Amino acid sequence: MTEEASETKDLFAIADLAKEFGISTRAIRFYETKGLLNPERVGATRVFRRRDRARLILILRGKRLGFSLRDISDYLSLYEANRSQQVNLLAEKVDERIALLERQRDDLETTIRELRDIKNLAQDRLVKT
Repeated sequence: MTEEASETKDLFAIADLAKEFGISTRAIRFYETKGLLNPERVGATRVFRRRDRARLILILRGKRLGFSLRDISDYLSLYEANRSQQVNLLAEKVDERIALLERQRDDLETTIRELRDIKNLAQDRLVKT
């Protein structure tokens, strides 16, 4: 394989990435405006490299796990910096997210118990009437 063929295989159009990940081109442009992606330009055309694709994977995974764009941006900013800083930040953010989800789960369980109690009271009143 020639160097040119190898290089073009490492290039992605915005539509290709959008299709591959099942998101809109608008979403990709949004991540670009937030500084999370930095494609090159060939005229007015965005050209994404493997690095951009890898970053997009991390962005989408972070969003799916409920991390804010700021958290994702902080993590990505350390992508090429000190690896231990990146891992420490990731561990800290994951711990925070787990704690939040556990609190939400506890709140949901309490709400479900309360709703069941209300339903039982309402059914008891119906029986007594």
